[in-house]
Amino acid sequence: MADLRIKIGPLEFRNPVILASGTCGYGAELEDFMDLSRLGGIVVKGTTLEPREGNPYPRMAETASGMLNAVGLQNKGIDYFEKNIYPHLAEYDTHVIVNVNGNTIEDYVELSRRLDMLAAIPAIELNISCPNVKKGGMIFGTNPASAREVISAVRRVYHKTLIVKLSPNVTDIVEFARISEEEGAESVSLVNTLLGMAIDPRTMKPRLSTITGGLSGPAIKPVALRMVWQVAKAVKIPVIGMGGIMNADDALEFLMAGATAVQVGTASFIEPRAGTEVVKGIERFLVEKDFDSVSRITGIINRN
Repeated sequence: MADLRIKIGPLEFRNPVILASGTCGYGAELEDFMDLSRLGGIVVKGTTLEPREGNPYPRMAETASGMLNAVGLQNKGIDYFEKNIYPHLAEYDTHVIVNVNGNTIEDYVELSRRLDMLAAIPAIELNISCPNVKKGGMIFGTNPASAREVISAVRRVYHKTLIVKLSPNVTDIVEFARISEEEGAESVSLVNTLLGMAIDPRTMKPRLSTITGGLSGPAIKPVALRMVWQVAKAVKIPVIGMGGIMNADDALEFLMAGATAVQVGTASFIEPRAGTEVVKGIERFLVEKDFDSVSRITGIINRN
């Protein structure tokens, strides 16, 4: 059997497959379909300081080779999370990562500080694709100075593994990866969804209440793969790749492009066991090709 273990900062994962935020709920939603301990980890849905109702319906729409979503970070806030969700997450035999969101730097800092005290949460994924309400709704993750400011502020209060989730809706994603590395992040995850929209020609109305939303699924894979390859060559910290990974072959492409780990997201809506199937497929490939560990293929296209 091949060695599937990988490291992100000080954390060792049993394999490189992680379920993506917003697609696996809090893990319990998938327990009837798979043994979560067979995964490298899960990133639970986006969490905020205060409860959020999310956007009005409709807020999801299927598109050609993908889906649009504008859920709007619906969640019950950190108080509810600590009291009602965290005790169950603490029982999982896999790494549980929390996706952190905020409207101000103060939001991010306070939420990260609270999560830093939860022993069973070894890492956070800092989602900087949120609007800074103090600066006219500008997205943190699309402005280099704002990105640096929020990452630096969180790093000062958060003492465990910090993963920064990068937006693809920028001119140069490498710049944001380098900023993340410079400010002390142990890893970057990319890509978040691409901004898109869809219209129903019969009703002549947008398919989402917010008009635009985040595009995910196979349609974005070539773009995501290109960005992961660019970033992996530019930084020394591990890269977690995502964007349209539907099966093991997709995951292998990201690993070969330089990703240390991958996240499976939209695929779980089609096949709830997609994550564990990807793990099996990666291991099968390594054995067939006589690779003794997954690290042997990480970034292999740049070594050939």
